[in-house]
Amino acid sequence: MSAIPYVEEPVGNIQGSKQIKQPEPIVATWKGRLWDTFDLPSDQRRLLFKVDAVMLTFASVSPDSWSACATLAVSKLSGRQQKANDCQVLKNLDQQNINNAFLSGMKEDLGMHGNELVTAVTIWTVGYVIGQIPSNILLTRVEPRFVIPALEIGWGIATLGSYSVKSYKALWALRFLVGLFESGFYPGIHYILGSWYTPREIGKRAMIFWLAGTIGSMFSGFLQAAAYRNLNGVHGLAGWRWLFIIDAIITLPIAILGFVFFPSAPLQDKKAWWLSHEEHELAQWRLTSIGRAGRTKWSRAKVKRLFGSWHTYILPFLYVIWNNGGGQQAMGYWLKSFNAKPAPVPGVSFTVSEINQLPLISRAIFIGTAIAYAWLSDGVFKGRRWPFIYFNAICSLIFATALLKIDLYANINGTKLLYWFQDFGSGAGPLILTWINEICSDDTEKRALLVAAGNDLAYVFQSILPNFVWKTVDFPEARKGWTYSLCLAVLLILWTSLILVLLRRDEKRALKAQLVESTDVIPSSPSANSGDESPDEKNVYTPEAEEYNVRAAISKV
Repeated sequence: MSAIPYVEEPVGNIQGSKQIKQPEPIVATWKGRLWDTFDLPSDQRRLLFKVDAVMLTFASVSPDSWSACATLAVSKLSGRQQKANDCQVLKNLDQQNINNAFLSGMKEDLGMHGNELVTAVTIWTVGYVIGQIPSNILLTRVEPRFVIPALEIGWGIATLGSYSVKSYKALWALRFLVGLFESGFYPGIHYILGSWYTPREIGKRAMIFWLAGTIGSMFSGFLQAAAYRNLNGVHGLAGWRWLFIIDAIITLPIAILGFVFFPSAPLQDKKAWWLSHEEHELAQWRLTSIGRAGRTKWSRAKVKRLFGSWHTYILPFLYVIWNNGGGQQAMGYWLKSFNAKPAPVPGVSFTVSEINQLPLISRAIFIGTAIAYAWLSDGVFKGRRWPFIYFNAICSLIFATALLKIDLYANINGTKLLYWFQDFGSGAGPLILTWINEICSDDTEKRALLVAAGNDLAYVFQSILPNFVWKTVDFPEARKGWTYSLCLAVLLILWTSLILVLLRRDEKRALKAQLVESTDVIPSSPSANSGDESPDEKNVYTPEAEEYNVRAAISKV
């Protein structure tokens, strides 16, 4: 295979590099449907094994990956309702530590008798919001293997400092730094996933990263309780202070290992030491084969193209709508309402354990459907993301309508089932960020900016709007909240349709421009040689076919 020139590739001699052999077409198998690397040639399989081992391990285990989930618990305690969809497994400890610390002596030790906890959460949010976009843009200029671990180091030091605070004002300052250093991790990892994986692979990796925090948050409370119980008073330190020390002890070694192992982007940075030169070139070829670009210089023309593109104004809000559209976890409120006096259903009540444990079934169902989304999207649906966004919206529409209309106490078992399945089909978030990654493949700076903007704006809206529509006093009925969810489900369908229309329009314009500019005979498309089937539809995959499949996802609407 002849070497492919890369977009302003800063390192290496591409034209003079060793030739990479043309991969042989591969027949899709059932093993490849379970995990995509089984169907790849041995060289690509070996490459992805290394990248998966480093990337997914660091992204899923890193303290930054656990955190956003627990913001929900803190927000409830501080009087705000908030959905925490973008949770990833150890920073969860940090957010829950603030909650636990407040309830375990920090309130009295720091004199937090007013709204100081609310202020601490707000200050953390400010740091988190302002840091995301600059951090992702920095990733296009500085190697991620320096940026991401450096953010981890900063987060660990700020968290460690929290153990020694003597006043809530000092806590506020550290909470800002914690939010600032945390901000770049989630959008940054999604951007880096888009810098390594093709459309048949990225959906699964994005979902694994996302679900790692969801699963981890289910177990982090046990770790916190054990730490507090066994360390309270050791060396004269209150248990709540030890919680922050433990966070830092776990964080800092992982961050240091990140400097050693975490990979940078193959199209714009130096080769990772654990890859051979052939593997690095193969990683570059896999990306250029699907139209993924490396860094380019910022210029007035580039800025003009960026802000003149509909991508900039439409794509981030698809994620915002999805993130804000799901319903709150109302089942716990509903179960607790049976214990009120007078009881809504005489003779029926639930224990504290039941109130805490029964809603966990909904998380298990959610995790199962989210996994199915990713595997089907990468596999059977050949990289298409939009069908699952539609399905997500339709499920939200159905469950919001049902919870608006039913009598919550008429059929207790039926209502339980409804609450358990309310998040069925709501796992499209990582696929939306994956879709943004893919749509913006030809401009790495735009890709970094819009992935961060989607997550950033989603968090801004999610920090404000639930205060008005998901009020604690309205539960368990929450009529206003379910109406809001229903409206956003409709908007999600319309917004997705708008994107598909605009993508098809751009596709037609590009093809028309090629016809006008070309003086040669245009080669036939893959479908011209084999009916209406794409290469993948004949159960054969090649990297060249991947680009065709991405375009086909638009043309087959």
